[in-house]
Amino acid sequence: MSTKSEKRVFKKLGYNKDESEKIVASLNQLLANYHVHYQKLRNFHWNVTGGDFFDLHEKFEELYTESFANIDLIAERIRVFGMTPYSLMKDYLQKADIKEVGTDLSSREMVNEVLNDFQILVDNMNDCAIKVADLGDSATEDMLIAFIKSVELHHWMLTSFMKE
Repeated sequence: MSTKSEKRVFKKLGYNKDESEKIVASLNQLLANYHVHYQKLRNFHWNVTGGDFFDLHEKFEELYTESFANIDLIAERIRVFGMTPYSLMKDYLQKADIKEVGTDLSSREMVNEVLNDFQILVDNMNDCAIKVADLGDSATEDMLIAFIKSVELHHWMLTSFMKE
């Protein structure tokens, strides 16, 4: 027998508990990856040096600002399902496919790291989009498609920047 709160949390949007848990597990994975990526961008923004400083300092700030907004949207989407988003650094570091790096990278190494992160994020977003689409969650799918479009654009720009 289901309780009143279960009906409110899991039935309001038409998803049962199992479906909601599948959606949230996928979103939490993306949240972990995004948080490590976000902090990496902050690291690069603070520590980039050399002839590319002005361009990359500004670009890294643009990217971490967008990442922060996306993190918030993902966490709020998880709350829509009545569940708790990851919120501890240990969870992000443990669960993320994106890994931390040091502060001693060259500007080109930093850009390569960001490009690698973009691939991980887009793969994660696509996997998540397929899962939520299979469950009929068009709102989450729409959010993810918007993220993918933006990451693809940034990937193109940074790939162009890296050309000799």
